[in-house]
Amino acid sequence: MKPLLLALLFAGAAQAQTYTVLCVKTPCGHLKQSESAGRLEVDYSYRNNGRGPDQKEVLQFAPDGAWMSYRTEGVATYGARIDESFERGADGRSQWRSPVDRGEQTGMARETVYLPVQGSPAWLARVARSALAKAPARTPALPVGQVAVERVQKLTLPGQSFEIGLYAITGLELEPSYVWLREDDRSLFAQVWPGWGGTLRQGFEGEVERLSDAQKAAEIARLQRIAKELPQPLPGLTVIEGVRWFDAPSAKLQGPSDVYLQDGRIAFIAKPGGLKSVQPAQRISGKGRTLLPGLVDMHAHLGPGDLLLNLASGVTAVRDVGNSNADLAELRGRIESGELLGPRVSANGFIEGKSPFSSQADFVPDNLEGALAAIDWYAAHGYRQLKLYNSIKPEWVKPMVAHARSLGLRTGGHVPAFMTARQAVEAGYDELHHINQVTLNFLVSKTDDTRTLLRFNLVGDKAADLKLNDQRTRDFIALLKKKGTVVDATMTAFEAQYTQRQGQPNPSYAMVSSHWPAVMQRSYLSAEVDMDDVKARRWAASWKVMMDLLRRMHAAGIPLVAGTDATPGFALQRELELYVQAGIPAAQALKIGTYNGAKYSDRLDEIGSIARGKRADLLLVDGDPVADIRALRRVALVIQGDKALSPAAMYQSMGILPFVPAAEILK
Repeated sequence: MKPLLLALLFAGAAQAQTYTVLCVKTPCGHLKQSESAGRLEVDYSYRNNGRGPDQKEVLQFAPDGAWMSYRTEGVATYGARIDESFERGADGRSQWRSPVDRGEQTGMARETVYLPVQGSPAWLARVARSALAKAPARTPALPVGQVAVERVQKLTLPGQSFEIGLYAITGLELEPSYVWLREDDRSLFAQVWPGWGGTLRQGFEGEVERLSDAQKAAEIARLQRIAKELPQPLPGLTVIEGVRWFDAPSAKLQGPSDVYLQDGRIAFIAKPGGLKSVQPAQRISGKGRTLLPGLVDMHAHLGPGDLLLNLASGVTAVRDVGNSNADLAELRGRIESGELLGPRVSANGFIEGKSPFSSQADFVPDNLEGALAAIDWYAAHGYRQLKLYNSIKPEWVKPMVAHARSLGLRTGGHVPAFMTARQAVEAGYDELHHINQVTLNFLVSKTDDTRTLLRFNLVGDKAADLKLNDQRTRDFIALLKKKGTVVDATMTAFEAQYTQRQGQPNPSYAMVSSHWPAVMQRSYLSAEVDMDDVKARRWAASWKVMMDLLRRMHAAGIPLVAGTDATPGFALQRELELYVQAGIPAAQALKIGTYNGAKYSDRLDEIGSIARGKRADLLLVDGDPVADIRALRRVALVIQGDKALSPAAMYQSMGILPFVPAAEILK
């Protein structure tokens, strides 16, 4: 099938509709669609934070609504080629081809829909429309899976004669995908992402908050039901018997011991059977298991869909480093009240400078005065640390850091464009985010604009040539050591970007993806970057340099924290595994993922270690992660205060196959 023309030729009888893509509340792109008899043509493009897709789609349908063909091409967010097609032949044979796979099937049901690796909101709306054409609203899909659709709410818009409905589509992700359709013709009205923005029919951009609030309420209602069903209360005294436990401050295994919990806190640690006269209300066997402090993800952008994924993987606390302040405060309040299950949350105050490449956020000042006012707001609202972003002007950094310190706030984040990591540290940065940002210190020139994809591509193209035993590297690491600069490397966020080829399993999740729904497994075969053999070798060599830089920083005593900026829960388990692959001992990696996270998010008095009086935020794993870090994936029980959670049950609620049975709690 020939590639699409870059400019689609719309038929004269076609009905055209334009949509605005909003990044927060700022227009940042468009979706244009034209529909004629049996044909839908789509042009979808946006830019946020210097990134975004450019995608064209053509969908064709039979008179009875059957999907006859689908074709899409363009460029994905990080530059990978979009080039995929599906066609139903007259002989009843259906074929598909994508950058990750190809195949054919005969005897496909007429109602079957096609699921591309990357589709637009217009495609999603058409999937919902097709499923809703039959009762029940459920339909098979190619290449794999099935899709179900349910309307969860209807709204009337002021001054409009039509209603719109919010539809939840299951079978695509680990949580429902939502889309707003007009009720009269089931056409796309909007797809919104609460706290981020969305794609809305032109002329209705002012409705984004209303739609976001309604969608968020639907998501919250689902999670509220789960929060009532899954936890097992631990009233009175609970003992975890004969368990090895990880002493995070010393990075050593202790025990076996009996660990007693009372009123949501660690009450006592005794020799096995040492408190013979005590009769606990609950007993949990620790034989063959290891008890660890809850993991702390230090680089999250938390949304409702992330909550159970984190807890099921043993992540009982996160640091959110960039979000809608109001949305995060609301979500955090729901978690703390027990209304929702989720990790304990601390937050960084996010500040971005205004530029054509800005990441839209609550505070995007265009002058230093505005930046300092944002710091005042964060201080007044109890924040303890700031995250600065790419478009902050270099000359603002030193006065911003000084002002933050005068108010008791630490400062870190991305290295602003036209600045090096060394200059940021010398200007007072307390923390650096992302291994690519650290590596760029040795690569950028004064004219390199790292607000663009250059901040990823320059590292892939040139890091392989770095000699990390040279004086420049030693001097930089010595500076980090002298200043006590914390590094949040987020290795998992970059592993696939620099090492994955199209159609190959994502290396960060290859060991767990067989437990995921089949549709999601296929999506993770899609690489972010297209690579030929030469580029693949080059970028893989650059990845090894980044891994070596991580090892050298740890060996030099640079404080590391474990953040992800990737798939919640699973990514933190992989993050610690990558530390071990880089040469950091497993016990030290576990300390980074527990104790360091608590320390550098100002929560060490409550969490981060197993000690009397601390919160009982714990995970019980089958095996010994000090001997084999991969044991972290075998979480048998998560304890959060005065309740126990079964990872198996949480995973099953998301369509994920459990990794181990839940630990039994005996009364």
